[in-house]
Amino acid sequence: MYPSPEVNFAPGAQVQGRAELMSSVLDARIALVGFPSVGKSTLLSKITKTKSAVASYAFTTLTAIPGVMEYGGAEIQILDLPGIIEGASEGKGRGRQVISAAKTSDLIMMVLDATKKAEQRALLEKELEAVGIRLNRKPPNIYLKEKKAGGMKINFMSPPKNLDEKMIYNILRDYKMLNCEVLVRDENCTVDDLIDVIMAPHRKYIKCLYVYNKIDCISLSYLNTLAREPHTVVMSCELDLGISAVVDRAWEELNLLRIYTKRKGVAPDFSEALIVRQNATIEDVCDQIHRSLKEKFKYALVWGASARHVPQRVGLNHPVADEDVVSIVSK
Repeated sequence: MYPSPEVNFAPGAQVQGRAELMSSVLDARIALVGFPSVGKSTLLSKITKTKSAVASYAFTTLTAIPGVMEYGGAEIQILDLPGIIEGASEGKGRGRQVISAAKTSDLIMMVLDATKKAEQRALLEKELEAVGIRLNRKPPNIYLKEKKAGGMKINFMSPPKNLDEKMIYNILRDYKMLNCEVLVRDENCTVDDLIDVIMAPHRKYIKCLYVYNKIDCISLSYLNTLAREPHTVVMSCELDLGISAVVDRAWEELNLLRIYTKRKGVAPDFSEALIVRQNATIEDVCDQIHRSLKEKFKYALVWGASARHVPQRVGLNHPVADEDVVSIVSK
């Protein structure tokens, strides 16, 4: 799914293209984001075979270090990005380059110092928000289509609490969208949601897993409270505590499915899996094997959680589940 890149933030350098260095294809990408010296480089070294520079002083990592994490047959790229500082969204500390690399990820792992939770998390969320990254949020439920003529047509499925027709008209006029059709589907939509829809090409909705390091430096009662927060996992890199839990939670947040293939008369090979996205179908499995396979497709046999009986004969539209075994029968 993802060619493995080299990302270089050396002075005056540009971020290199994804396919410029390695040709190996990876299944997903996770970006490690955080302030300097919170443990990102140590975490990378523990969950991949990559050895990133580690030290107790700030700005150890001056380039983005890529590594590969293997999980259940999947290969997931981990990008250890240089530490973000306050004002990164305005270009300080090469912040724009760092955040641009984070925008290409499927999951952001925000590594935080458990002893500085409130200040670090709020600042990082502010910097990411400023460049159009929306964490753990879905795109607003607003339909917007520009037209060549006809003026504005504004409709509501249910009246929003924080928006009215006049406000929408004024916002669209400010963005010079004088001919368009708008349908607000959610009563909870806000002015910011409408602006995000208008600016859709510059907005990225990414899942975020908050990883709190240095839990050996906080009280047990605070640790218990922290561990129960949504989208949160806790660890101590120094004491090697909770590292496997971080890996497991990252896999859960990615929502990837492992599909095993089987040839007629041969047992499935569980050492190698095809990785597809949540809500994938047999058609997506065929595309993963070879693009031309759909042209010769006759039916598929499925063993696993998605099958009503074993094996179930299915077509291209059949949704697959994690760890299904699939046998494709061609014409």
